[in-house]
Amino acid sequence: MLQEIKRKSSQWIKNQGEQYSTFYWQDGYGIFSVNPSEVEKVVEYIDSQHEHHKKRTFQEEFLAFLKKYKVDYDERYLWQ
Repeated sequence: MLQEIKRKSSQWIKNQGEQYSTFYWQDGYGIFSVNPSEVEKVVEYIDSQHEHHKKRTFQEEFLAFLKKYKVDYDERYLWQ
């Protein structure tokens, strides 16, 4: 299912303009659910993501997320 989502979303993004013609997803998959009551907060976060990443990198933020929710991971495979 995730492979199909990545494939379809890549096709869609590449059709959004020449600047996205070389877009690709990294290898691997990850999926997280969101409580329906929190969807608006997630949308707001995504809309202002560039501001968040001026203070903390994506990698720092993602590791903090995994630790907060006690997700086991092997960092060797996170950044491929």
